[in-house]
This record gives sequence, structure tokens and C-alpha cells, in this order.
Amino acid sequence: MTQTVGKRPAEDMTQVKLNVKWGKETYNDVEVDVSQPPLVFKSQLFALTGVPPDRQKVMIKGALLKDDEWGKSAPKEGMTIMLMGSAEAVPVEAPKNIPKFVEDLPEAEQEHLETKRFGAGLHNLGNTCYMNSTLQCMFAVQPLREALYKKASGAGGDPTGRLVTAIAELFKDLESGGAPFPPYAFLVALRAKFPQFAQQTQGVFAQQDAEECWTNVMYAMREKVKDEDGNPVVDKLFGMRTRLRLKSDESAEEFTEDGMTYTLKVNIEEKTAHVSEGVALGLKEERERSSVAMGRTVVFRGGTSLTALPPFLTLQMMRFFFRRDNGQKAKILKKIPFSLEFDAFEFCSDELKKELEAPRVAYKEAQDREIEAKKLAKKGPGPSAVATASAASGTLTAANAVADVDMKEAAVASTSAPTTSSSTKLSMTGKYELVGVVTHKGRTADSGHYVAWVKQSSDGTWVCFDDDKITVRTEEEVLQLSGGGDWHMAYLLLYRAIMVDMSGAVPAAVSEAAQPAAAMETEGGSSA
Repeated sequence: MTQTVGKRPAEDMTQVKLNVKWGKETYNDVEVDVSQPPLVFKSQLFALTGVPPDRQKVMIKGALLKDDEWGKSAPKEGMTIMLMGSAEAVPVEAPKNIPKFVEDLPEAEQEHLETKRFGAGLHNLGNTCYMNSTLQCMFAVQPLREALYKKASGAGGDPTGRLVTAIAELFKDLESGGAPFPPYAFLVALRAKFPQFAQQTQGVFAQQDAEECWTNVMYAMREKVKDEDGNPVVDKLFGMRTRLRLKSDESAEEFTEDGMTYTLKVNIEEKTAHVSEGVALGLKEERERSSVAMGRTVVFRGGTSLTALPPFLTLQMMRFFFRRDNGQKAKILKKIPFSLEFDAFEFCSDELKKELEAPRVAYKEAQDREIEAKKLAKKGPGPSAVATASAASGTLTAANAVADVDMKEAAVASTSAPTTSSSTKLSMTGKYELVGVVTHKGRTADSGHYVAWVKQSSDGTWVCFDDDKITVRTEEEVLQLSGGGDWHMAYLLLYRAIMVDMSGAVPAAVSEAAQPAAAMETEGGSSA
């Protein structure tokens, strides 16, 4: 069985093949790059045996291998080394019904007790903040987690399958919450599938782009995680159907192209004053194409419109650009304000706008009723006030019945027919609420630091995941991530669709608690 890290040039003596003896198991021809820290080798052993690096005792030449340096223990070609350590802790039957007190918990658990409900932090394994922040933000998408748990076991043993399985296992560990942990298995699987994330600079793993990590992981899940009908779950949750229309002023010829994208680009120019303006710029396009009428190449101009909207919408701030003078990716620091609510209506096709009109009116009416009910409630418990508030509360609570929508009931983008459950019909409004932000702090793409900011679906609390550190934040602090200085600024924005229940005589806005599961079932503009 061979495990490889990086590429092995024909005469690269920094890589050797070893035999690893672990209990009754023997792994032959394990390729090891001795120019990298021993911790990388231990990560390989973790992938092979399941023994976490912190439990491993690796004996080479009679000495115990350290994490940070080989020392005199650098292995030679064909050598057999000994690995000691258990892959799983020995189960011990604990006494039942014994009350637990905070003082009796281990110090590590006591320290993270207050943040356990938000998940867990992830240790930085050497410039892996881009990866940690991406995973924490993706973790906020509950339907994605549920789909991964169902399908990961059958993902297969190829590099893509191992990566998808590693994502599912890591998400389960995050759900357990508590003390931060090192995402070794996922990092090894990521670099095995996408070798660019193993690039090094002067012997140190290089900083990578969070958006590139986001996109590559998305495509890996698209390949392996399907619903019962064989449709990619990623397409249903994040895919935006698009239509590009271009026209030549010279020949009056037109060109149309349909496609799908997972992110809307936010282009930044000198006059860009808001994220919506940046999206509009990103959808404009100009191409040179061959003209049959003119018999030569002409310029076609136009833009892209959205023909179907997903339950989760991602915006990418185009802050990085390549500087030819120094050969580095520079960063645009300009302040680009964004809102807690994003309206995609103006970027939709005319056909989709017509589908969205009625749900948008229903949503506005539901908002107005809720505001009126709150005003009446403040005036006191009069008969009319109680009746109005009770009615508003009833319509909103009715929407919670969609919390257990099955994946098979998700709408299919290739048809405009509504998908409904027995009691509820959800419709897209074109409006979205902010639920996640990946920020970057620093002057260049090849340096700096990435952090995730995630809104908790349980109570609306904003939480900052800075590798292994978890802190509670406010909406005001999140809105300050718009740029304009050296502080953290938004790079990826994750929004969740706001939908309305159109099944009753009086439409009601879907409550926040119901949205994560309900997002998979929509009428009009849904994506699959």
C-alpha cells in the first residue's frame, strides 16, 4: 500500500520509501518527504491507520520521532519503522445516572463549555486558516450536512470519495462541539485530491485562497453527493441558473448561452459604492466573436441574468488582482458596504421576476402584519390587540410544519412546476438573509489571515471562528467587515433564501428556525 505526498522527481533524494509496522499490520513502500516536518509524515500514518498524530509513537533507529524535526532520526530508503498507538480509545462502561458538575469536567471542557453549542474550533496546521474558515462557513448549511451524512459512506475510496468522507466526519465532530481539534484527515484528503494546496514556499506550506478551497470542495461534493434521483445536492443548494445574452452593435447578431454558477462575482471599481453595484458590474460582459454577417471578428456586448435562484446564495468580493510589476496578488482595500439582507430581484430574468412578484407582495404583507402586531402588543393586552397578535403568531407558526422536508421533495430547476408538501408550499421571494462571512486580513492573497463569521440558526447569534478561537460577535461588528483599512474585510458572503408560505389564504413568512430544512423545497426559481 503506497501513500504519497507531493510529486517525486526522478532524482529527488528527499523522498524515501519506508515500511511501516503497526501491530499485526504492515504498510510497504510508504513514500515520505523528509524535507517536510515529521508532522506531515504522521498525518500520512493517520490516513493509513486511523491513529491520531497526538497518540502516535513512531520509533526510528531506536529513537522516538518528534513533530517538528527529524534530527538524527531521518529515515533511509527501505527502512522498517515501528508505529505504536491505538486508532480508537478503549470503550469503558461509565456509571449511569451520575450527576455531572462543571468543576468535575476536564479543564479543556470547562474552558469551552460556553461555546460548545456553537461547535468547535479547528487548529491551524500551518497556514490552513483558509481551509478552517471555509469549512466553518459551509458547516452553517444544515441541508448540506444532512446530505453528506447520508451519502458519505458510499462515496468510494478514490481521492474524491475520501475527501467527501473526511468532510462528513469533520462536520460530525464540529456538531459535537467542545475543545478545538486538528483537522488532519481532511487536510490530507484535500491535498491528495488537489495537490495545489500542498504547495510550499521555503519549506513552509503556502497560504492559499479561501475561494479556491470553497470552489474545489464544492465540485468534489457535486461529484459524490447526489439525491435519490441522482441530482447533485450542491446544485440544488447553491446552483444559480444563468442566461448570457450578447449582441453586436455592428451586425445586430445576438448570442445566448445558458449555464450555472455557484457564486456571484462582486467587481470593485473606483465608483463602486455597494455590493449590489459590484454584482451588476460582475454580470456585464464583453466578448470578441466571429460574425457571419460581417465576415470578421466583432465585439459582442451584454450581460448575464439569473433564471433560477438557489436556497443559498454566495457572493465573492473580487478583492485580489495580479500585479505585473512585482508578480504578486495585490488586494483592493476599498470599502464596499453590504447588508444583512440581499435582494437578487434586479439581477433576475424577466420571466423569473414575474414568478417572484406574488411571493414578494405576500412577504411584504406578512412583514406589515408582524410589525402591526408588535405595535398593538406594546399598547397593552386589549381584546383587539390580543386577537391580532394571536393571528399573526398563528400564521408564522404554521410555517414551522415544513421543518422536516425530505431531500426528494426538493424542486427541480429544469421545470417551473411547483414542488409542494401536503400542507405547505414555499416560494422564493428573491430576498436573502446573511448567515455567513469569510473575511481576509492582510495586504496580499499569499499572506494574511482568514476568519469565518457565522450566524447561528438556533438563536441568531453571530459567532466568529478564528481557527481554534470562538467568540460571540454582534451584527454591528459583522457590518463593519466592509473594508477600507487593514482590519478583516468580507471576501465571501453566504446568504440564505427568505421564502413565504403561499398555501394558506393568508401567506406567512417562513420563520428562521424552519428555513434550513425548508430551503430544499421551493416554488418558482428553485435550483437543482
